[in-house]
Amino acid sequence: MKRLILISILTFFYFPIFADTFNIKDFGAKENQLSTLAIQKAVDACHESGGGTVLVPAGTFITGTIVLKSFVDLHLEQGAILQGSKLVSDYLETFRRHGIIFCLDAEQVSVTGEGIIDGSGTSFYNEKTNHIYPEFDKSLTRQKDGYMPEGVFFTDGPIERIDAPGMTITFYHCNRITLKDFTLKDTPVWATRLAYCDDVLVSGISILNNLMVPNSDGVHCTASRNVRISDCDIRAGDDAIIVTGFAIQEDIPGYAHSDQSQYSHGNKSIYSENISVSNCVLQSRSAGIRIGYGQHPIRRCTFSNIVIYGSNRGIGIFAHDAASIEELIFSDIIIESKLHNGQWWGNGEPIHLSSISRFEGEPAGQIRNVQFNNIIATGEAGFLVYGQQESRMENIRFNNVQLKIINGVETIAYGGNFDLRPAADEKQRLFEHDIPGIYAQFVDGLVIRDFTLDWGEHLPGFFTHGIECVGVKKLSIDGFDGKAHAGNPANQKLKLVDTTMNDAD
Repeated sequence: MKRLILISILTFFYFPIFADTFNIKDFGAKENQLSTLAIQKAVDACHESGGGTVLVPAGTFITGTIVLKSFVDLHLEQGAILQGSKLVSDYLETFRRHGIIFCLDAEQVSVTGEGIIDGSGTSFYNEKTNHIYPEFDKSLTRQKDGYMPEGVFFTDGPIERIDAPGMTITFYHCNRITLKDFTLKDTPVWATRLAYCDDVLVSGISILNNLMVPNSDGVHCTASRNVRISDCDIRAGDDAIIVTGFAIQEDIPGYAHSDQSQYSHGNKSIYSENISVSNCVLQSRSAGIRIGYGQHPIRRCTFSNIVIYGSNRGIGIFAHDAASIEELIFSDIIIESKLHNGQWWGNGEPIHLSSISRFEGEPAGQIRNVQFNNIIATGEAGFLVYGQQESRMENIRFNNVQLKIINGVETIAYGGNFDLRPAADEKQRLFEHDIPGIYAQFVDGLVIRDFTLDWGEHLPGFFTHGIECVGVKKLSIDGFDGKAHAGNPANQKLKLVDTTMNDAD
């Protein structure tokens, strides 16, 4: 009996403390006014009491950067709006400028509820001017000076940035993070960044960005591990769901272990790994799913039950740093890719894999052990598997894949090129190339099983072969239902150059 009484007393004293609710209005937050300090006071009080819920009630509250802390759930009830300030000076700067929510070296932190976080992103852009910068040599494209001609406003964007806050929601070196149920809209740059985190759940959120805004990525996992993303609707003016190996400084080769060891929490391994994505609907001005870039190796990722539509690329895998990318499975995915005008990366490929260095003098990484299973794709280009002799891909498999290539609004103006950006060598960034159904080069172990290829009507002459392989070893093709494009008698159903078949075929 005494033991039962003790348990009851402990339960009574523990749970009310942890479950306290801190309403931001009680700390001075006022509707339609800048309330950053009041919201921060509520977060600090919640954290200092041992944890609980910081409640954003129904209404609109303007804010700059809020610093979240351990054991705090920022909960937006239905009807609540956290509206990002339109003054850059209202946002915190530490090692970089931040956005609305920033959290560093913390554990068990969450953002939940059915409310809205509005980044006010479009207000930091000039909607009448395009974002254009020197990045490639037009003379290498099929269209030459006709590619992105001068003096034209590109109706698909991107638009020009004036100045902007940082990434809207960022967690660095954190454990046990949850993002659930809320809507995040109109972010000025990346909507979320999960950097060096361990044990992350993203579930049921909607990211609704202005598709004209560049770099407005959706859910961006950088050098994190044990991440589950499910049941999300993401519409982004850049990649929608991203797994990278980025260190804190994205554009410097290599990384230092001290960047991880100095913090108490977060991912202590060298890998970006153990990522599971399921049941999502994605739209992007670049890739619906992007794997790659970054200094840390990436491995053990699965993607299933996903719809991608209206994207410059469907799935993109990029070993453009020295780090390897391996053990990826993509299953039960429907893809619609299309070319957009303006300076967006991608050339209408439903599936793209490339190994090419983005840093002068640095090697490219390898892509190994990747499967695409049960894919239905419609696009304005074919699949691209672009290895190099010094960074050959290994064991790439297509199983039960359907591809229909169609003529789009921008096919003549932008099509008939390979887009490998970012690349150190300008000649390898964006250049003229004919478009087969599948183009693969420098792969060791390429398996294509039950592949159906259908050519749409009125396609231009740069669409060519059914499958073209260059420098491929151990090619296996079993069940190819398709043919060459009929535009040229020289086109072949299967064109092989310096390629060997698997002994079993």
